[in-house]
Amino acid sequence: MKLILLGAPGAGKGTQAEIISKKLGIPTISTGNILRAAVKNGTPVGLKAKEYMDAGKLVPDEVIIGIIQERLAADDCAGGYILDGVPRTIAQAEAMDAHGIRFDCVLSLEIEDSVIEARMTGRRTCPACGATYHIVAAPPKAEGVCDKCGGALEQRKDDLPETVRHRLEVYHKETEPLKSYYQAKGILKTVPDKGGIEETNQAIMELLGK
Repeated sequence: MKLILLGAPGAGKGTQAEIISKKLGIPTISTGNILRAAVKNGTPVGLKAKEYMDAGKLVPDEVIIGIIQERLAADDCAGGYILDGVPRTIAQAEAMDAHGIRFDCVLSLEIEDSVIEARMTGRRTCPACGATYHIVAAPPKAEGVCDKCGGALEQRKDDLPETVRHRLEVYHKETEPLKSYYQAKGILKTVPDKGGIEETNQAIMELLGK
């Protein structure tokens, strides 16, 4: 099964992709990960991407699509795959269509902005050991102190309220239109927020007929 996961930053795409990947036995393909791997492995498209990255420029769509094509040609994708983080725009979706990259289903995780803001702005991370907490859902035993190593917890720049709001604005403007694009193709399925990871995953598996 060939899937795309859509959803705002903080909607839980990465978490759900990991669970679906295990249940269906297909790989999750994250743009960031394959971009880094292509650069590290020195593939032709990876070297091209590195030129842009070294110059501090955004990697253009045609290079991103080239890297995705390279990854989808791997043996482990023969039975399907899950794309997380791409396409981000209509232009990328159209480029994938033009390159013959097809999907069986596009899952859109629907969560209110206010819920995402509370979820992301409440995150705290330990820079020393990498442990993560949430001031409401999973607080440390002592406020501001890591349970594991005693390090001082920090709020990442990505989780600051103004950053979260900006990322949501970008999502609504650039990525959310993909819902209409794939709805017109008859492959969009919306996943309502069930409040918990397992409950949301159960809804996803039902939508996929699994």
